[in-house]
Amino acid sequence: AQDVVVQFGWLTPTEMMDGLGLAETTPGPLILVTQFVGTLAAFREGGYALAIAGGVMTLWVTFVPCFLWIFVGAPYIDWISAQPRLNGALRAITASVVGVILNLSLWFALHVLFGSVTKTQIGVLRLWLPDLATLNWPAIALIALSAVLLLRVHLAIGWVLGISAASALVLAQI
Repeated sequence: AQDVVVQFGWLTPTEMMDGLGLAETTPGPLILVTQFVGTLAAFREGGYALAIAGGVMTLWVTFVPCFLWIFVGAPYIDWISAQPRLNGALRAITASVVGVILNLSLWFALHVLFGSVTKTQIGVLRLWLPDLATLNWPAIALIALSAVLLLRVHLAIGWVLGISAASALVLAQI
């Protein structure tokens, strides 16, 4: 998300959040965002024909290598897990993936909750600092509503999504 928005400028932060939100509404993997990015970036460069080609190409280069690794490596997972060094490497990879997901979650949350977020470099650290004056109060209200419906009322996720969507429509009219 950071590369697509900040480094390459293919999408705006809002469009990236739309893609991430769209991917989260499906039971498929979050990696489907790459197809959204590839299609939209290609559309900007050459219209609908290039958008279709960009979407197909992105889908191909995203999923084919993953499936090849799965089909080639799956028979050896038990053996790899039994090897102390390889098992340590798998744990390190798992920790890295968790870190990437946490980074994406924070980036996503900052851009949803604040209208203005700036990147600040402090030595080797790259920090995203929100402008507190641009806090998105309707988003805070929707988060609170969803949390109460899920954690206190124990509604099913479908009901929470429906109620949240209806509430968002009402808040957009205000």
